[in-house]
Amino acid sequence: MKPQSRSLEILATALLLTFCISGKGATSDPEHPMLAVLEQFENAPATGPNEAPMPVRPLPDATNLVGLASLPGKGLAQHPFLYYGEGNNVLYVVNHGRVVWTYTFPKGGEIDDAWMLSNGHIICTTQNHCYEVTPQKQIVWSYDCPTNTQIHALQPIGLDQVMVVENGLPPHLYIFNKKDNSKILSRELSVINTSDPKSVHAQFRNCRVTERGTYLLPYLTERRIAEFDKDWKKIWDIPFEACWSAVRLKNGNTLVPGDNRAFVRELNPKGEVVWSIEKNDLPGIELRGIQTASRLDNGNTIFCNRGSNNPTNRFIVVQVIEVTADKKVVWALRDWNNLGSATGIQLLDQPGIPEKPGDLKR
Repeated sequence: MKPQSRSLEILATALLLTFCISGKGATSDPEHPMLAVLEQFENAPATGPNEAPMPVRPLPDATNLVGLASLPGKGLAQHPFLYYGEGNNVLYVVNHGRVVWTYTFPKGGEIDDAWMLSNGHIICTTQNHCYEVTPQKQIVWSYDCPTNTQIHALQPIGLDQVMVVENGLPPHLYIFNKKDNSKILSRELSVINTSDPKSVHAQFRNCRVTERGTYLLPYLTERRIAEFDKDWKKIWDIPFEACWSAVRLKNGNTLVPGDNRAFVRELNPKGEVVWSIEKNDLPGIELRGIQTASRLDNGNTIFCNRGSNNPTNRFIVVQVIEVTADKKVVWALRDWNNLGSATGIQLLDQPGIPEKPGDLKR
């Protein structure tokens, strides 16, 4: 490794650990800092200068709703939140029980990871591109994936840096300086299939930098989860089916959703399941495809649910579910009139700074 590259990696590690430990960059409201930025979305322009038209998608009619039981919670009024999903390239911000803001990206790809930052900006990946958009719908940062690569995972590190995992032959983990897209950190990731372009798409989904400054990588197609320390020494590696994402919890366990296996499982450091929601655990709610899950400050778990087995009524699927530790459903959201498919959600009434790794367990 060139001395300059090694120096940059040492600098990146020092900055990351400083941020993780000190929380530098936090807002002045430590209780619920994201609530303070929601006002910025209320008077935003209807369309941004680079925004695509809202996609036309099927909507439910009265016949789709016949016989559907009422669901726990307050619908869109349960929490303020950022919402996004595959197959519908739209970011949604919900507040006061209604969609107050949307941003539409061009057709193609999929939104697999998105974060609202403490300044109100939203950073996301659409598979072949990454963007940062302001509440006023200005694109203030972007990155285009090189040919034959894709990004399905990104995470802000402070307001000026972002971690991405770029699927490819080979894949890489990068930390970018958003000011000029220079690479502060670059790590080649080892995969079994090193030659087939068709393997690129499903290599990785949501990877995370943890509170300790380690890197948690769910290998989707290889069916395992690995963790690396700041020196890129592997410190954890367990087999696990259908690991679409992985979230390190306060207790040291890891929360993993099972994609089309339709489960959410909490693993201890030995890889043992200590808590779970399985496919048939919630009577009256069909679990079909769970790509992301988060642990809330009150101990509840929230997860998104995609797709439906029902060929005659796709709208029976519940898009978002929040459960207690004893698996009681306290919020089940089914609103296909206002929202598209569900891949991810960020609740905006939670404590913590989104760009401080580990503050949000998502």
